[in-house]
Amino acid sequence: MTPRTSLASVLPDFPWDSLASAKAKAQSHPDGIVNLSVGTPVDPVAPSIQIALAEAAGFSGYPQTIGTPELRAAIRGALERRYNMTELVDASVLPVIGTKEAIALLPFTLGLSGQTVVIPEVAYPTYEVSAAAAGCKVLRSDSLLKLGPERPGLMFINSPSNPTGKVLGIEHLRKVVKWAQENDVILAADECYLGLGWDDDKQPISILDPRVCDGDHRNLLAIHSLSKTSNMASYRAGYLVGDTALISELTEVRKNLGLMVPYQIQQAMIAALNDDDQEAGQKLIYAKRRAKLMRALLEAGFRVDDSEAGLYLWATRDEPCRDTVDWFAQRGILVAPGDFYGPRGEQHVRVAMTETDERIDAFVSRLG
Repeated sequence: MTPRTSLASVLPDFPWDSLASAKAKAQSHPDGIVNLSVGTPVDPVAPSIQIALAEAAGFSGYPQTIGTPELRAAIRGALERRYNMTELVDASVLPVIGTKEAIALLPFTLGLSGQTVVIPEVAYPTYEVSAAAAGCKVLRSDSLLKLGPERPGLMFINSPSNPTGKVLGIEHLRKVVKWAQENDVILAADECYLGLGWDDDKQPISILDPRVCDGDHRNLLAIHSLSKTSNMASYRAGYLVGDTALISELTEVRKNLGLMVPYQIQQAMIAALNDDDQEAGQKLIYAKRRAKLMRALLEAGFRVDDSEAGLYLWATRDEPCRDTVDWFAQRGILVAPGDFYGPRGEQHVRVAMTETDERIDAFVSRLG
């Protein structure tokens, strides 16, 4: 009998497990912990979304993997209104059970076992996990020139970036899109923070914006989520959009695997996608928290790099990130060390904006 290889043995260690001691130290603060280490929403889901979820509670049948026509139409409409994505058709969208799941399964569902997956040099850990789980080789690179003759099966890009908040400009994106299409490489753009741009001169833009792709979606997949902009992390509500051939292929695979977004969640997604006001309101809340965090960090002697968009500030004092984590923990604050995201993050920490206003004020007072 061939020995079984445990999948867990080939995956990297779960990064947050290494924060146990720092978390315990932060929790010992007399006024409690300020946990800015994770990007989980703390604000309530908008009433319109909650009502849509409740009203669909009686549905008892199996949902379709491709989603309802109403959901697909709502996705297309929201992407056109909010992010200038055009040339989208019914067959170019696919709802998924949260984008983390979709990303983690993407090399497997695309049949890329044994091929190379390129990820950013500072990257959301699930990109590396997705490659390892599918038996792929991981290559960290932010430069097409560094790839040399390498022709990967899949390249992940992330703009706005988690963790750095960096925004890739139109010309950079155009070069990457052109390279992917000319070399028959699937380009998966994680755009989950696209609606949270803070710098007027560096507003995020999708790879499916015609200014980037000229209306040609071949080999392109954009990854979107309602977890951040609509506080729907617990709903596991995301979607893929792009190349109709790739969407069709992924739909067939996910259909066979039984991967379906629950009907009730689909109805809640429709409400969120059709209600631009709730998304705009949440962005204003984050803008106020961001301003407080930014000022406190700068006044405490930190430098904040990039951080042009998204829900995080990429902060440093040019010291090992674990020393910085300990410094914050002594003040009852938990932040994420930059080494979670790759070797190039070893002197930064990621500070999330996802705490209540009261806890954000506590952060400010403890750094003052």
